[in-house]
Amino acid sequence: MPAQRSPRTSRTPPPPPAPRELADLPYAEYLQPFGGGGRLERERTYDTVHFDGETFHDADAGGAGFVESAFTSVEFDGGRYRRTRFNDVWLHTVRWVGADLAETDWTDAEAVSGALAGVEAFEARMRRVTFFNCKFDSVNLRAARLRDVCFVDCLLRDVDFGEAALEGVAFPGSVLDGVRLEKARLARVDLRGAAGLGITAGHDSLRGAIVGAAQLLDLAPALARALGIEVRDD
Repeated sequence: MPAQRSPRTSRTPPPPPAPRELADLPYAEYLQPFGGGGRLERERTYDTVHFDGETFHDADAGGAGFVESAFTSVEFDGGRYRRTRFNDVWLHTVRWVGADLAETDWTDAEAVSGALAGVEAFEARMRRVTFFNCKFDSVNLRAARLRDVCFVDCLLRDVDFGEAALEGVAFPGSVLDGVRLEKARLARVDLRGAAGLGITAGHDSLRGAIVGAAQLLDLAPALARALGIEVRDD
């Protein structure tokens, strides 16, 4: 009997997931319209609530909890949401501008066609979170912890992952532009499907990342500089 061959590790990244619609959510039929008069409260838990078309200016909802809730066409303009929990939430066309999302906790969340600009999200924790076609502009994710997070067809411009821990993170179809990785810790971070690898700092922190052959050639000069390797032909 011929010896069985061990399965080969795939040389191509797995296909990215697909975004869901509001009606696809397992709790869709239980959602109730937000009736808070346009105001969010600190330390309050919002369970099976649908926020639709709301605009929150400088809201103070620190320590609040959003559980099995949906957000559609919502804008958060400034505001303080530190230590807020987002558990099994779905966000569609949601904008965060200048908001404080530091130390927030995200679990089993999905964001579609959203935007984050000038957001402070340092020390945030994300587990099983997927971003589809979202734009990140000047977002501070220093010392954040991301596990099983996927950025699908996103733009990450001037995003700071310094001192962050990334495990099982992927970027299929996404463009990284001015991303910083100083002292970041990476494990199973799949960069093979990324459409652009614009990493401006922290190339020496790429240990634990998976890249394609062509990407490695593009990264080679920066990796050489980070390792102190002098490349000369003379």
